[in-house]
Amino acid sequence: MDKLRILGERPLHGSIAASGAKNAALPLMAASLLSAQPIELDNAPQLMDVRTLGAILEGMGVDVARQGSRVRLHAAHVRERFAPYERVKTMRASVLVLGPLVARFGEARVSLPGGCAIGARPVDQHIKGLRQLGAQVDVEHGYIVATVPSGRLKGARISTDMITVTGTENLMMAACLADGETVIENAAQEPEVADLAAMLVKMGAHIDGAGTSRIRIQGVEALGGAAHRIVPDRIEVGTFLCAALATRGDITVQACVPTHLDALLDKLREAGADIAGGADWIRVKADAMPGARARAVSVRTSEYPGFATDMQAQFMAVNCLADGAAHVTETIFENRFMHVQELVRLGARIAIEGNTCVVQGVPRLSGATVMATDLRASAGLVIAGLAAEGETIIERIYHLDRGYDAMEHKLGRLGASIERLR
Repeated sequence: MDKLRILGERPLHGSIAASGAKNAALPLMAASLLSAQPIELDNAPQLMDVRTLGAILEGMGVDVARQGSRVRLHAAHVRERFAPYERVKTMRASVLVLGPLVARFGEARVSLPGGCAIGARPVDQHIKGLRQLGAQVDVEHGYIVATVPSGRLKGARISTDMITVTGTENLMMAACLADGETVIENAAQEPEVADLAAMLVKMGAHIDGAGTSRIRIQGVEALGGAAHRIVPDRIEVGTFLCAALATRGDITVQACVPTHLDALLDKLREAGADIAGGADWIRVKADAMPGARARAVSVRTSEYPGFATDMQAQFMAVNCLADGAAHVTETIFENRFMHVQELVRLGARIAIEGNTCVVQGVPRLSGATVMATDLRASAGLVIAGLAAEGETIIERIYHLDRGYDAMEHKLGRLGASIERLR
């Protein structure tokens, strides 16, 4: 099993380009099921999750061809409306095939999803919404089984009980082929939702309001093909910016969308980082901060445009070395503090109080062997290892490979001493 070996206390300097967003690529790939015409995606990240969903789609009969950062998907001859547990168990986002299958073919059998053990992410809102659109949906022996007795979904007003990104995406895709108008209230506003809507519109869908809490979809008879460039990965960008601050470095991330990171950038400034940016780049300069350390900054996770739960572990690593104490409150997932004990092994001082961590900054961390527990926890440990004194070994980095495209190579180009051990 692969590991990462990091020799820390080396400030990061230089420039890198952001990869395409995992959380945009997956629903865009699933959307290929809505059309018999080919979908061509550019800027696709080379990630385990992307490969996994590609295998799921191929198992259904979708022709999936990849060349570098380009992926071509052609769902003209879908043989199976079935996503088996063996493929779905490693990735929660695989449930995104449910809406497109039901909308286009009137039936689907999709395993309940798996993935990182960071807490419950129930699919009840997906099921509730599909039922409101006229589908008959049951859960049988670990599978979501859906059919459309009338032959075609019917538009409806759907108000979700909670904000759910994949739920919003699934229902938006399903509604594109429904008869009549669908309105999704309490919709997720993430940039990845808006990116999916942008491609669906290229395919011929009629969608208004994507990126707001109210999305209106007018169903059409059929969707066509499209070519689309995947939006940059704001979480990858944020991870590198946090690494720059933690190591007191100076890095620029190109090919990104700074406005997608407003909440994080505000916190980095509050911590003392000097931040500059343009239309498609951000620079974090932390090597000339006044004082010896960053300032401790409290954060509270919330849905977009708030502080992303996917940035909580990375920012906690910054706070571990900051001057003062900070509170990190997690409101999205109930089990997303599993990285805390691993950070403590590196010398961090963190106390968990319910859904809040109290982080007392220390002057330095010391290298140790730690274990990654989920995708973003892995990234937090990498940041801590980059800043720590001595050698850090991070085990179980297959989690990291699910969401970061060649992270060790990008960090190496910024001056980090990091290598993969096989």
